[in-house]
Amino acid sequence: MRLAESFARLGSETAFEVLARARQLESEGREIVHLEIGEPDFDTPKHIRDAACDALNSGYTHYGPSAGDPEFRAVIAEHINKTRGTDYAVENVVVVPGAKPIIYWGITALVDPGDEVIYPNPGFPIYESMINFVGGKPVPIPLLEKIDFRLDVEQLIDLVTDKTRMIIINSPQNPTGGVLEKSDLEAIAEVAIKNDIIVMSDEPYEKILYEGTHHSIAAIDGMRERTIILDCFSKTFAMTGWRLGYGVCNAELAAAIAKFETNCNSCTTSFVQRAGIAALKGSMDESDKMVAIFKERRDVIVDGLNAIPGISCLRPKGAFYAFPNITETGFDCRTLAKKCLEEAGVACLAGTAFGQYGEGYLRFSYANSVENIRKALDSIGSMLS
Repeated sequence: MRLAESFARLGSETAFEVLARARQLESEGREIVHLEIGEPDFDTPKHIRDAACDALNSGYTHYGPSAGDPEFRAVIAEHINKTRGTDYAVENVVVVPGAKPIIYWGITALVDPGDEVIYPNPGFPIYESMINFVGGKPVPIPLLEKIDFRLDVEQLIDLVTDKTRMIIINSPQNPTGGVLEKSDLEAIAEVAIKNDIIVMSDEPYEKILYEGTHHSIAAIDGMRERTIILDCFSKTFAMTGWRLGYGVCNAELAAAIAKFETNCNSCTTSFVQRAGIAALKGSMDESDKMVAIFKERRDVIVDGLNAIPGISCLRPKGAFYAFPNITETGFDCRTLAKKCLEEAGVACLAGTAFGQYGEGYLRFSYANSVENIRKALDSIGSMLS
């Protein structure tokens, strides 16, 4: 079979490949500590599960509007306005199955072949994959350890050309746990407004913040109509398998994304959207407890990594990933990630799984128990001693 030429430009997520290899080793009797997958190890809160069951029993098993349940979209708009300081309405919201469709369809709707998209590197690999897929030109901007894995705004200015169509930002960030400061966002906004550039702001870790306040670029004057806020329920509410996300943007683009939804999925699952209403309108106690536990785990893994010779690790300000520098071990990141899995029994990801500027780093997801994190640290320490 001959696949389309564009398919060759499509990337993947290494996390799922590492998970598959880890499962294979487990089937052979090996004990593996899983620190590779970015998935909260908590159950979805009961009131959300109950809402889904009630919706099923109430007949929410049919097609719904491609843009999403109007009541749900109104709740999302209210939530975004409250948490980001914006003034979006229902027509600015489109509901999709998970967060990735907003990346895919947002880029597809706005980026023509040859258009340039500036994106964070190391960063979520689907950004570069989708830019390549549509025929755009990926323009990576390094996230620098020396400034807490923020981007250098002066370098951003230098990367902008008359072909720059979009800038992608992600804060709190995967894989580094870095957080953009308000001054960073103001500087990015100035660049975007001056050069008429759309900003895609990927914000699924907005609630998983250990210090400071989350700021969204959409709240800055002049950015409401040129920002795409991307969010989902996977992280804050431990709902990865529910596949529920949304985009908030100008009404014209929201309608375009809804048209993609019509052509691709018809609609997002109806009873899952009712669960989403319960999530946003209900108690946040379980989510708050989850963040507190993540913070405890963060401190355990960072302190433990810094105690291993050859490894140094900044303390992430958000998300649930540690991104240690491993250059002093003498190994490149792919070799060391493989050794961690095959020899130490610890599944993690090479920094280059997130782009070329990830060389010299590993990513550990601390969505696992403190007991297992300590076990992983002991195994890696023994392997490198």
